[in-house]
Amino acid sequence: MSALNPYAEFLDGRPIEVILASTSPALSALIKAIGPEKVTTPPAPGKWSPAEIVCHLADCEIAFAFRLRQTLAEDHPVLQPFDQEKWAATYAGIPATQALATFAALRSWNLALIAKALPDAADRPVTHPERGTMTFKTIVETMAGHDLNHLAQLQRLAPVDVVV
Repeated sequence: MSALNPYAEFLDGRPIEVILASTSPALSALIKAIGPEKVTTPPAPGKWSPAEIVCHLADCEIAFAFRLRQTLAEDHPVLQPFDQEKWAATYAGIPATQALATFAALRSWNLALIAKALPDAADRPVTHPERGTMTFKTIVETMAGHDLNHLAQLQRLAPVDVVV
């Protein structure tokens, strides 16, 4: 596991932009396969339900959006970490479909920014207080690995194989 990208182990060799662009449709297919009767059921005590995972992805997309823009707009900014469990305290009752629509809209907006920024901004430095100095490209790679981590969790909860 990379200290700069804790999700590097989930990257599967596909181009990062392909992974990022495929996440919204994969999430949609997985939520459909899991079904409305199980989408709000946590797989185990203390674990997030599929709907809560999608809420988390939507929240993370907000955080990534800010981090990407901050990295482009400032010289070597320091990122603000967040406590995902505290953010998750608000997820109860939010429909997976609403979280998915939010994620999809934000991801589309972030993909447009990433396409314009790369490769020129790939090496722009940024500091994460817990991980150290990284780059714009590291943030993008972290997004992709994070996506694949959560897609794999949802895949395990789907009653049938869903191609993601």
